[in-house]
Amino acid sequence: MKATFDFAGLGYPRSFLKLLLLGFGLVCLPLILALLNAAAYVDRLSTQSQAAVDQAAEAARGSRVLMEQVTAMERLARQYLILGDAALLADYAKVRAGFKQTTSDMSLLPLDEAQLRGLNRTIEKEQDLFEQLGSRPRTGDVRGEQIAGYFELSELANDVLNQSNLLIDREIENMGEAARQAQGSLLWQLAASIALGVLIAALLAFLIAKPIRQLDHAIRQLGRAELATGIRVRGPADLEYLGQRLEWLRLRLIALEEQKTKFLHHVSHELKTPLTALREGSELLADGSSGALNPQQSEIAEILRNNSLQLQQLIEGLLGYQQAVDSVNRLEFRPVDLSAIARKVVQAHKLAAAARNLRIELRAEAAVLTGDADKLRIVLDNLVSNAIKYSPEGGTITLVVRSVADNILVEVGDSGPGIADADRERVFDWFFQGTLGHQGRLKGSGLGLAIARELVLAHRGSIEVIAERSPGAHFRLTLPASRERTQF
Repeated sequence: MKATFDFAGLGYPRSFLKLLLLGFGLVCLPLILALLNAAAYVDRLSTQSQAAVDQAAEAARGSRVLMEQVTAMERLARQYLILGDAALLADYAKVRAGFKQTTSDMSLLPLDEAQLRGLNRTIEKEQDLFEQLGSRPRTGDVRGEQIAGYFELSELANDVLNQSNLLIDREIENMGEAARQAQGSLLWQLAASIALGVLIAALLAFLIAKPIRQLDHAIRQLGRAELATGIRVRGPADLEYLGQRLEWLRLRLIALEEQKTKFLHHVSHELKTPLTALREGSELLADGSSGALNPQQSEIAEILRNNSLQLQQLIEGLLGYQQAVDSVNRLEFRPVDLSAIARKVVQAHKLAAAARNLRIELRAEAAVLTGDADKLRIVLDNLVSNAIKYSPEGGTITLVVRSVADNILVEVGDSGPGIADADRERVFDWFFQGTLGHQGRLKGSGLGLAIARELVLAHRGSIEVIAERSPGAHFRLTLPASRERTQF
């Protein structure tokens, strides 16, 4: 199986575990790079600092040695000028050789212009004094002049020493500046690494959460019995496999639903024929067509007739359930005036309401929407017939149709016993019958409100129980006033 490509062209790994490990690695990668870069900075700064310290120490050592050598040459030159001993001149030459070696070593150091100039002046001054020491006669004035020259040479050597101390201070300052620059660069890189890590984490969170959301949506879709839409999960191979199993489950549920529908259709039609015979026979017995019945026989015949009527209603309810489920997938949308449908429904139930001395109050304003007129009529018919069934003799039923913003509201209320608090969550379930008794002659099948809900949901609307109104049961139906035509 090939990796599935998704957001920004990224490919999913073959397993969810690999995706998590990859995400952890990518999030840690910027921090690891920042850590390695910081280590490189520290190593480079340490190398530079060590080199600077070594150079400064070498310059300071050379300057001190140079100062000592100048002092020694000055002492030997004084003694030679006074005593004239050739051995002192030989000792001077030895010290001078060390002086020349020291100045040669110091010239190789990274000295600045002032230090080099001071060092060269010292070398030149010593060379001049050495030439004077060997060539000029040792008169008093000459000796004084030469001794003063060695004082000047000592001052020059002392300046070289001071310049070396300044070199140390400058290198310390340079190291501090380099450290501050390294600190600023590392802080900037750390901030960039954290931001990049957060960005990568957000991206991976999206990539990880997306297939999980798809699985959650698919499970909720199956839980709501919305089987018309296929299930497809895109992500790691193991999560895609779960999506394929959920798709198999969806197809299996569709097959079972079709089998159930066929079974209900078959059983309902098979029961209608013997039930019709049973009902006609009970009617003949109750009417006395086959002969007069005593009171006990009349009571039994009445029980048979009532139960046969109830059984017929249940079978018709099963057929109505099947037809409602089938009709949800076959909606024909066109502009419909819901107030006109409401007036037709009230007209159809006028005789049933009059038989029980019920009054139906209709308040309907023009309310045009895009929907299936027949299915909306079934919804209103079920709500009104339910209100008639549960209203007491002489009660009042209200039916209101009005437009509110972008929605159309339909409210149906009665003056019956209402809906128990424990039943409000289940009143729209299939075959559910409330605990409070109705006022009709026959017990209901528990399908009217369930069928109404399914048809309302098919129109992208909602239906609910208005709990704050009493007495009686009150339902509110909300439908979008205009909507795009949808294929079901």
